[in-house]
Amino acid sequence: MSQPASPVNTANRTRSEAAFLEAQKVLPGGVNSPVRAFRSVGGTPVFIEKAKGAYLWDLDGNRYIDYVGTWGPAILGHAHPQVIRKIQQTAENGTSFGAPTLMETEMAQLVIDMVPSIEKVRFVSSGTEAVMSAIRLARAYTGRTKIIKFEGCYHGHSDYLLVKAGSGAATQGVPDSAGVPASTAAETLNARFNDLDSVEALFRAYPGQIAGVLIEPVAGNMGCIPPLPGFLEGLRELTRQESACLIFDEVMTGFRLAPGGAQERFGVTPDITCLGKIIGGGLPVGAYGGKLEIMAQVAPEGPMYQAGTLSGNPLAMAAGMETLKLLRQPGTYERLEALGQQLGDGLQAICQRKGIPYHLHGVGAMMTLFFAEGPIHNYQDVCRFDRERFNRFFWGMLDRGVYLAPSQFEAGFISLAHTGADVQATLEAAELAIR
Repeated sequence: MSQPASPVNTANRTRSEAAFLEAQKVLPGGVNSPVRAFRSVGGTPVFIEKAKGAYLWDLDGNRYIDYVGTWGPAILGHAHPQVIRKIQQTAENGTSFGAPTLMETEMAQLVIDMVPSIEKVRFVSSGTEAVMSAIRLARAYTGRTKIIKFEGCYHGHSDYLLVKAGSGAATQGVPDSAGVPASTAAETLNARFNDLDSVEALFRAYPGQIAGVLIEPVAGNMGCIPPLPGFLEGLRELTRQESACLIFDEVMTGFRLAPGGAQERFGVTPDITCLGKIIGGGLPVGAYGGKLEIMAQVAPEGPMYQAGTLSGNPLAMAAGMETLKLLRQPGTYERLEALGQQLGDGLQAICQRKGIPYHLHGVGAMMTLFFAEGPIHNYQDVCRFDRERFNRFFWGMLDRGVYLAPSQFEAGFISLAHTGADVQATLEAAELAIR
């Protein structure tokens, strides 16, 4: 059994500091994804050297219990031996062909078997590409142009979705990105998460113009926020009435909250589903899929063009297939639920005992502890959080060997590699870090 991480000497991150100085000379901000720069919490980002199971090791040799999990994909833990072995075996035959392989068909059948809404699927190279393509598909299928999304939900960095986005955009204070034409952004309409009335108002304001409603069924980019009872069901009924597509962005929730994702957990079936992260077992991959009649629009079967050189890459297919097969083993999701319950109950008990305002949302293997008065149901609620307290909590946990997302706007993730001892060590660190 793996052992929990030991406390970190805070003075011993000198190699990360030096690495960050060098990185800033050749990378914008020293990073390849903004939240990694730690700007919202201050200080220098930790540079990772290796990962195994539930742990990360930085350049200075410090070990951390990891609750970022590559921002979601590492549901089995890092460097799972069966996944690594499958990647190695596949790589021996070549890393990319730009031609069909049997693995693509096998992987597609596995996804169709697991995800309730998908009857056909197209593989792409990222979650951003999956969502971008799904929106194009909804527009092609309906002949309409406008898309409804929700404030604080992040769906990748395509132009028409960087409008009141969460995640890194919210952390950076640039919810509307430079370089996005106003004419492009005008096709995106923003509703309020967990507020069905705000969606109905947009359908009334733009009759016959809305191609689809795009949503994270459990928000994970303004922290973890679950849907209120009836909200997803209401969206499903409303989009049916309006002949618009309901699009679930399950890049984060897909295969994490249940074998069939959030749509299985909540019993609501969308028209189009976007997948990523876990579907590639840690390698770059995405997918979108849905009903046969909708997917018939996709080229070469239909007129909606979408293509990618690395789509269906054999390494990603191999890693994803092995990951999904392991997740289908009995007891997998029950174990994730139990670990999530242990961690959530412990964090709440600490905050209650100390009299600290908090609100905790956990859905299976996703969780966020908000330092704000509840309830928290949408982006406006999240923005009430105590930034200084969160920053102290983040650094207090990092200094005690627990690696959390460096932003209150991000969810945390539990993996099957975590143990009860890891959770207990995390709670012992939290006892000191929450103040």
